[in-house]
Amino acid sequence: MQVTETKSEGLRREYAVVIGAAEIDAKVVDKLQNNRETFAMKGFRKGKAPLAVMRKMFGKSLLGETVQELVDGAVKDLVARHEMRPAMQPDVRITTANFQEGDDLTLEVAMELLPEIPEVDYADVALERLVVEAPESEVEEALNKIAESSATYAPREEGAVSETKDQLSIDFAGKIDGVAFEGGTAEDFPLVLGSGQFIPGFEDQLLGKKAGEEVAVKVTFPENYGAQNLAGKEAVFDVVVKEVRAPAKAELNDELAKKFGAADLAELRARVAERVKAEYDSASRAHVKRRLLDALDEKVSFELPPTMVRVEADSIAHQLWHEEHPEEHGHNHGSIEPTDEHKKIAERRVRLGLLLAQIGTVNQIAVSEQELNQAIFQQARQYPGQEREFFQWVRGNQNALNQVQAPIFEDKVVDFILGKAKITDKTVSKEELEKALAELEEAEL
Repeated sequence: MQVTETKSEGLRREYAVVIGAAEIDAKVVDKLQNNRETFAMKGFRKGKAPLAVMRKMFGKSLLGETVQELVDGAVKDLVARHEMRPAMQPDVRITTANFQEGDDLTLEVAMELLPEIPEVDYADVALERLVVEAPESEVEEALNKIAESSATYAPREEGAVSETKDQLSIDFAGKIDGVAFEGGTAEDFPLVLGSGQFIPGFEDQLLGKKAGEEVAVKVTFPENYGAQNLAGKEAVFDVVVKEVRAPAKAELNDELAKKFGAADLAELRARVAERVKAEYDSASRAHVKRRLLDALDEKVSFELPPTMVRVEADSIAHQLWHEEHPEEHGHNHGSIEPTDEHKKIAERRVRLGLLLAQIGTVNQIAVSEQELNQAIFQQARQYPGQEREFFQWVRGNQNALNQVQAPIFEDKVVDFILGKAKITDKTVSKEELEKALAELEEAEL
């Protein structure tokens, strides 16, 4: 194999590679010899079929297989010989016109390399961590919500009209253009007004109604409704209000606490306080993490692989376009050109991604199998009844596995750096923390 470097500019490398016909032929013969040992041909003992005959029978298919193996091997050898670290999969193009048996194979190999990343002095990074003590009022509010979620319902007095949060027992039958449709009929259905359980407009038309009233509820199904045969259609539901029940909030006591797995109300209160504090701690960590990434971004500067930046900018532009056009669920749209702002964000992400990867590698930070499995199980909960299938799919799909692993790895590297940096805690109010987070989000847009 002959290799000639044709371009070396920045992180870009290009090579012309020639794989000689003799090397290709030797590889084909070697494959024929290996297959010959187990090949049975009429008129010959097993393993004794003439190579010339086998070559006529299998030569073309083996040639294609051999070429692919030699190309893959040539690129792998090229990378290893020059101790290169490609940023992405090398771009390989066969340049031999009308390649046939007996020809040399010529290739063009192009790649972008990962840059040399400077070391960072973590001890030189000084950050302020905003800390919020969970207010007792929020703990009480959370406990009251638990009590409300455990509410019972008692019939209102005769003639009383329905109010928001009341539970109605209703019969209904829906029709579109006078024709009943599947799933549009039910009896003794318990509906809490204001719960948003039904499509917009349905529950509003049942406010102020009495038991025994019949109501024609007119609604329009949303354009993005799950059932395509109903999406955007106008419908009329003939509703009979059979009973109006008022909510009665459950009493906050030991008995209620036991329903939620706590020994008594004191233990339930402690659990709620811990959960509220965990939410603030999570927000505080998000803030200090963003400040850390800002500090690292200012401290380092190195050349970025252009293709990595372009791919990331395209991804950002595509994601933001879909956020602005939620009605478009597929990819049946024209090309979306990244703006200068998209490219700027992409450069930051690529730079920080490469830096964190380098820090993780140098300091032997890795994601354990236990951490990975736990994260997959967490995501699998979004698919009730299909958890096992989801877990097996992720474990068998390298791209999906990488998407689960990447944020865990990043958080572990961030925690490592935070452990080395100078962190000063500052107690702030809930509102101050929320304002600080909002300012960071606005700055990123």
